[in-house]
Amino acid sequence: MKIPVTRHPLALSRLLPLLAAALLGIAVLSVAPARADDDDHERARRAVEAGQILPLRDVLARLERTYPGRVLEVELERDDGLWIYEVKLLQADGRLLKLKLDAKTAAVLKEKRR
Repeated sequence: MKIPVTRHPLALSRLLPLLAAALLGIAVLSVAPARADDDDHERARRAVEAGQILPLRDVLARLERTYPGRVLEVELERDDGLWIYEVKLLQADGRLLKLKLDAKTAAVLKEKRR
């Protein structure tokens, strides 16, 4: 036995604005992180050009000599006026190594193993 489905025009007119708002919200949220990443890259590029920090490739090349492993994540932050690279490495023994480096000199400021 088939149950007839009736479409009520008022129900559809209420649903469409909600659906549109939900889709717009999803679109805005998906674009926001990309814009933040672009800002971070631009900020890092300007700092390298101004001589405030070393390029990341140079820092990672130096780091690899002392701390071999796979780089999982890198962040560039400003802490009390000092540029800091925060690097997470996965070492060959499976341990996670978190390093804080002076972004201008690549000197290790802090080391934490897990």
